Amino acid sequence: MAYRVIPVTPFAQNCTLIWCPETREAAVVDPGGDMELIEQAIAQEGVQVKQVLLTHGHIDHAGASATLARQLGVSIIGPHRADQFWLDGLEQQSAMFGFSQVEGFLPDRWLEDGEQVQVGNLTLDVVHCPGHTPGHVVFVDKANQMAQVGDVLFQGSIGRTDFPQGDHATLIDSIKNKLFPLGDEIRFVPGHGPESTFGHERKTNPYVSGRWG
Repeated sequence: MAYRVIPVTPFAQNCTLIWCPETREAAVVDPGGDMELIEQAIAQEGVQVKQVLLTHGHIDHAGASATLARQLGVSIIGPHRADQFWLDGLEQQSAMFGFSQVEGFLPDRWLEDGEQVQVGNLTLDVVHCPGHTPGHVVFVDKANQMAQVGDVLFQGSIGRTDFPQGDHATLIDSIKNKLFPLGDEIRFVPGHGPESTFGHERKTNPYVSGRWG
């Protein structure tokens, strides 16, 4: 897998352009805003975007999805259907967080745990990881030991659970029982901040390493 992280929105959300080096087919993961930055990255890398992939329905991850998909003529894939209420409320989210007006939408395809998404010759496994939001999914390229985890896990921290239908215990369970068993060597791009590995976080992250209770 080849990829390029594109920080977007006032929340510095890690939108990621991922592509298959063999076919140059690409996907945009979590285009939250700043369309011009995303389009510039696509042009600079010379790849052909085939789909938009969403980890969850918060506006800093999904806000530009409809506009980008329409301009590129591609489908929106994900998240899990349990996040539909977040996507239905994008207009309210934009007012709440001071975003410019966004287009509401429904994905062309909802995702379920255990499904797969193809990006060229890359195979991404879909892991449903609720807790931050009920419909949050993670995309894992096992062959290249790489994951896009959205706001489930960060370097040294975890996702917030104080938004509607967030749940701390569920989030911890998702991390410990769905992500960490995939292997310490897997590197991940989080929704915000620097990259890390599951192994590093399993050993050092105070929220999930056992250091805080």
